[in-house]
Amino acid sequence: MDIQNRITQHFKDSAELKLRVMDELAAPIEEGAQLFFDCIANDGKILVCGNGGSAADAQHFAAELINRFEKERPGLACVALTTDSSVITSISNDYDYNQIFSKQVRALGLPGDSLLAISTSGNSPNVVAAIHAAHERNMRVVALTGRDGGAMLAALHPTDVLICVDAKSTARIQEVHLVSMHCLCDIIDYHLLGE
Repeated sequence: MDIQNRITQHFKDSAELKLRVMDELAAPIEEGAQLFFDCIANDGKILVCGNGGSAADAQHFAAELINRFEKERPGLACVALTTDSSVITSISNDYDYNQIFSKQVRALGLPGDSLLAISTSGNSPNVVAAIHAAHERNMRVVALTGRDGGAMLAALHPTDVLICVDAKSTARIQEVHLVSMHCLCDIIDYHLLGE
């Protein structure tokens, strides 16, 4: 296979997965957007966490809400828990890396806030710990995951929302996560601003 064929195969695989899962993800994405809109409309904030590429996704989502997505509007309260290197390194040094998000959720999260927990495998221990911490703080959770949902699925409460991409490739799951986050932003804006 030459390089250009390899590149076009990535595009085809990504497009095919998005088309395959779009119908099954539409309802949970709608439910997640409603959860976030209700949170924001009641003066709550959204906390977001993930590792690696999912950490970048957490920051991307926070930027879209704090600044703007595609329409002009006031900033919306959203905090990526992946950005403060002093907090992250102090928690991981003094306690445990698996607590880097949960300690922040316990410190910053209030009842009525919500958590967007991102993990392509669903098995990131620090993200699962953040879900448990969110529940302790009476926060609802939107879990953005892949494969079979992993340990995150078992950690969710019935009032939480699971957006799970049924695929094995981390890259393909992340690509669907990006579209899903853009849908969340768009629906939040639609609820706030209309067409």
